[in-house]
Amino acid sequence: MATQIAVITGAGSGIGRAAARALGRAGFDVALLGRDKARLEATAQNLAQHSIRTLVVSVDVTDAQAVQDAADHIEAELGPISVWANCAGATVVGQVAALTAQDIQRATQVTYLGSVNGTLAALNVMRRRGQGAIINLDLAPTLRDLPLQAAENGSRAALRAFCNSLRTELRHDADHIRVVMVDLPAINTPHYNWTRNLTGKRLKPFGPVYEPEVAAEAICRAAFTTSRSISIGWANSFAALWRFAGPGCREAHLADRGYKAQMSHDWADGPQPDDLYEPVPGAYGSEGPFEAKARRLNSPFTVFVSSGLRASLFGALAAMGLSAVFNHIRQCHKS
Repeated sequence: MATQIAVITGAGSGIGRAAARALGRAGFDVALLGRDKARLEATAQNLAQHSIRTLVVSVDVTDAQAVQDAADHIEAELGPISVWANCAGATVVGQVAALTAQDIQRATQVTYLGSVNGTLAALNVMRRRGQGAIINLDLAPTLRDLPLQAAENGSRAALRAFCNSLRTELRHDADHIRVVMVDLPAINTPHYNWTRNLTGKRLKPFGPVYEPEVAAEAICRAAFTTSRSISIGWANSFAALWRFAGPGCREAHLADRGYKAQMSHDWADGPQPDDLYEPVPGAYGSEGPFEAKARRLNSPFTVFVSSGLRASLFGALAAMGLSAVFNHIRQCHKS
């Protein structure tokens, strides 16, 4: 049986690099896409130690034609692509009033259009065979609507809606190509050090933070699942219910505590290099600066919840609620 081929964008560091290791361990040969060739080659060397075949392609995901050319090159060099994971992203953190239209446009180009370009390239090659899996990253419900994160939230919401429409088209065309969203909580990656930051203070994770290996495991599971999405932790599943049932309360909660929860007490030492327009030079791995409190794969709080399981749980809760209402009405009638 031929080895399956996986493509990872943003594979030079952070979640992308961890996902490349996870998919390599799962038996895939891996194509590594990203802007910083040196970091991509470092990832490739790491995988080569485990006898994983790789191909490095230096590309900016905002260039749609370059991404499509990379897909054709990968198919010619490694073989048919069966999994494509879009892990590249960049953003700017700050109040909307402080953001510039240029920075928002760039963040949207990298995070949203970069993922769209990868999705289109994957579709073009997968439709030759009518099967495959396309994996895109989304924010967990606990991270949606955060203050200071309008650029990131806007890009992820657009990508979520794009994927929802794409699924219906694939079903209409009877293509066996799966589109899976991985809803990620805060992940301990180097991006806290190189995100464009307009707050003046050092950034920190909002809520529980997980190691990149946890995100990588979720991406690896998404490559094989039949579910529409996979999320990490029970809290993120119940946060979706909270967003639906009490949007006003959640909005007030985030307005009151959302700022402080994302910023440390320390002021930043002047403007820091960021990766919004160009990669930050240097050797970076998967992990960021919060490993002391980050949850790992063996943590009891590390639970992977598929969209099917979440729907079943919410259905059971709804049934229990309706049953309680009917029993109350019956008791009232008897009395």
